[in-house]
Amino acid sequence: MGKKLFISNKDNSFKKTILIDGDKSISIRALLLGSQAQGKTFIENILLSEDIINSINCLKKLGIKILLNKKNCSIYGNGLNGFKFKKNITLNAGNSGTFARLILGLLIKSPYYIKLVGDKSLSQRDFERVIVPLQKIGANFRINKKKTLPLKIIGSNFTNPIFYNENRGSAQCKSTIMLAALNSPGQTIIKAKKSRDHTENFFKYLGIPISVKKNKIYDEIKVRGQKIFKSFKYKVPSDPSSSAFFIVLTLLSKNCELKIKNVNVNQSRTGFINILNKMGAKIKIKNVKKKYGEMQADIFVKSQPVLKKINCPSNLNSNLIDEFLIIFLVAAKANGISSFSNLGELNKKESPRLKLGSKLLNHLGIKTKLTKDSIKIYGNPYIDLKKTINIGNYFKDHRIFMTSVIAAYVFGGKWQIDDVDSYKSSFPSFLKIIRELGYKFKLV
Repeated sequence: MGKKLFISNKDNSFKKTILIDGDKSISIRALLLGSQAQGKTFIENILLSEDIINSINCLKKLGIKILLNKKNCSIYGNGLNGFKFKKNITLNAGNSGTFARLILGLLIKSPYYIKLVGDKSLSQRDFERVIVPLQKIGANFRINKKKTLPLKIIGSNFTNPIFYNENRGSAQCKSTIMLAALNSPGQTIIKAKKSRDHTENFFKYLGIPISVKKNKIYDEIKVRGQKIFKSFKYKVPSDPSSSAFFIVLTLLSKNCELKIKNVNVNQSRTGFINILNKMGAKIKIKNVKKKYGEMQADIFVKSQPVLKKINCPSNLNSNLIDEFLIIFLVAAKANGISSFSNLGELNKKESPRLKLGSKLLNHLGIKTKLTKDSIKIYGNPYIDLKKTINIGNYFKDHRIFMTSVIAAYVFGGKWQIDDVDSYKSSFPSFLKIIRELGYKFKLV
């Protein structure tokens, strides 16, 4: 049995400056590209979550030397297709869908079958979205009928550049194809629905031949493969998805002010700030600078007593897919009925988040109307819970755990939240920062 978290005290005010853990998406991409670079790559402020540790262990199994010194990471790359490993190895990605899908792109020339596994949650997630394009490039798979983990992949010496229409808005699918293109001759072209563009920015920073033509809905990405690139240095900015929990905690509490330093404010990651500002939040982004191809800034937020409902534009969904749960809490305290649609992708994350997000709000006494891909939330600006709420292991998902903690401090009541260790997969400093802000909890 894991530990349980008990919270029974919501009253607190603070005026603080905090630093959030490094960005998970960028940390994983830095590891993967460092493994393909020629020479020693040095990464500062890498996220030291369970997902990243699992990623490092997998790369070590593939023959990459990696050294950690606190939050600094040295990666000794062997160049393109430089993995060195024995037959019949198994890579365990743990909970990380990003690493599990992206590493397949770098195995496009594997001479032996490699088995890829994950934890129970990851083993329920869809891998067809990356299997299909990688088969076109030249990989072969041994897969189950559901096209989930575990699976086996073997590459080919005769890889093909392809044209691929990526219409889900999946940054993981797009990035997997781009990584496979590194080891493919000629030019790979992806027509990709808008999504996070960290891989594109990384390619540009490293001098990998890439062009990106943007339009309103799709980007056309062209990558020319088999171009050797050198080792690099990179300092990872703070994670905006992790920052969102403390932005909402500040926003929905009384007499609070917060500054979060050096956050990644890539426009494909700040959709949640745009939504919160439309609801009356008045969050400010200051001291903006560009480093390593990514925009970074300090984020300032204050308590906001009056919040408005929103009919969330679905074209922003891919820019805030990881933040919807915490935005649902804001809608729960907003004045009026908020609507969110086209959220089918939310149920393909670590858990069926749309369904469980609705269930969490119902625990708070908030009325919701749920369909398979949409939700209406009937806000109550005066909510102040007096009851006991138990969030059990059936919610097992790191973002549901952290959302539940924020809800406990914002809405009151006595809370027992199980599955305490889940947050360590993405945000190991979460409870430490909660304490830094003056909030109390008990671990039993």
